[in-house]
Amino acid sequence: MTTEPAPHALPRGPFDDAHLRQLVVGQGLAAVVDALFLVWLTLFVLDLSGPGRATGFVLVAVALPRAALLLPAGVLVDRVGPARITSGAAWLRVAVLVALGAVTTLSSPSPATVALLAGLLGVADAAYFPAALALLPAVVPTERLARVNGLVQGAESGGDLIGPAVAAGTIAAVGFDATLGVIAAMAALAALALSTLVRVVRRGGDGAGNGTGTGPDDAPGNGTGPDDAPGNGTGPDDAPGNGTGPDDAPGDERLSSARALGAGLRYAWREPLVRGMLAAVAVINIAVVGPVLVGGAVLADQRLGGAGALGVVLSGFGAGSLAGSLVAGWRPPARRGWTVAGGVAAIGAGTAGLAAATHVVAATAVASLVGLGSAFLGVVIVATLQERVPERLLGRVLSLVVLATVAFDPFSYVLAGVLLPYGTTTLFLVCGGAVLACAVLVAASPAIRSLR
Repeated sequence: MTTEPAPHALPRGPFDDAHLRQLVVGQGLAAVVDALFLVWLTLFVLDLSGPGRATGFVLVAVALPRAALLLPAGVLVDRVGPARITSGAAWLRVAVLVALGAVTTLSSPSPATVALLAGLLGVADAAYFPAALALLPAVVPTERLARVNGLVQGAESGGDLIGPAVAAGTIAAVGFDATLGVIAAMAALAALALSTLVRVVRRGGDGAGNGTGTGPDDAPGNGTGPDDAPGNGTGPDDAPGNGTGPDDAPGDERLSSARALGAGLRYAWREPLVRGMLAAVAVINIAVVGPVLVGGAVLADQRLGGAGALGVVLSGFGAGSLAGSLVAGWRPPARRGWTVAGGVAAIGAGTAGLAAATHVVAATAVASLVGLGSAFLGVVIVATLQERVPERLLGRVLSLVVLATVAFDPFSYVLAGVLLPYGTTTLFLVCGGAVLACAVLVAASPAIRSLR
């Protein structure tokens, strides 16, 4: 059971409606807080214990609970409702940041204490990420999902782009304690904005346009867009009329947590559109993240002029991500299926193109293309799933999307390490080729290719 808004007149743009402003401001601030805090945490642990294993230990303490709890959190989102989980997770973040601030101000904490509190932030992140994504279609009309997604993901990209410089500069100017206080205050503002949305939505009612049969673009009662087969909106294995698999009874909230999670996994596997998009996200994450970061560092050292060049290249990637998010939100593509295939191909071509880069300008341009394609694709995929996935399964499916973007980072780094001894040219060509092969498979899928 999820939360939904009462019907109301649709404004002309996202910022013409107070609730949409609160959503964009709240989620945008939360994204910036994430970017600032990660830099603060890394620099603080380095200052606390010096270079060594402690920094990696603390960062793993954040990542492990976040990855381990994402799928159970998706079940919780579908049962309790995205608005309540988003608000609760946002306030948990504030509480942990305040506790961390108190500990660092009143004592000299050990890395283990910092890791424990950082782990609680990982727990909050596991609940927040799928809930925040599932909250959008509960508040945002269907035709504006892409635009609001673009604004929120644009804030995230902007935070990643300027976060390191802002956090480092603030720490240098006012110190660790005051900087953490500013971050906690921003987190509190985000939590306040998101908490107001709990009152906007109501339990049980019809959807606000997320592909559950009630949005203005949906055929009555079928749970899908106009291009979907009447009555189901899903693959041939799905039961008519509910958009889910045969094991997903209407009383899904009464299932055990394990069975509810299994129902979500079965739906994601049986639905070709969802399966194809999840596979594309996973392949891109494995084949791009590690090679760009690890391989990019080696490339900068060998061909581009050193560590400073790497900073320029990564800034280009961040600028491309920001542009891609905003463009995808402002001008959603008319033929989304071919856009998804083309976006995957652009990312693959850009990754492979780094193999030929011998100058920092060329490498930065290619990295910008990869960033633009990744962000554009992210907005399109998330908005599509928000529209098409049955509402009561949305939290579980979106938790899989988040998992595919964060859980495979270690494998990506391992892949980069395995291929680097053969040279950066081999690394980028192999990884770029894998993404291009994925683009061919995506284009060959009728479910994705026909997507409007």
